Amino acid sequence: MPQFDIHISPDDPVYVISVASRLSGLPIWTLRQLDKAGIVKPKRVGKKSRFYSLNDVKKLEYVHYLMQEKGVNVSGIKLILEKEGI
Repeated sequence: MPQFDIHISPDDPVYVISVASRLSGLPIWTLRQLDKAGIVKPKRVGKKSRFYSLNDVKKLEYVHYLMQEKGVNVSGIKLILEKEGI
């Protein structure tokens, strides 16, 4: 079987919400809340489907760290990310 190299940009939206949830450790309802707050802006396909990029997942991992380890709420996370330019 021939091998093919697949190159996916870190900005390409390829992960559905359930996969992004599993990779980031955040529940789906939290991802929806973060989308509503404008912290993460996944690409929309249709009205319901959200697709996340690798960069989005990395951002979500950082958000998870801030929530779990530092006890920061959504408003605080938004301020921290804005200050850090993320």
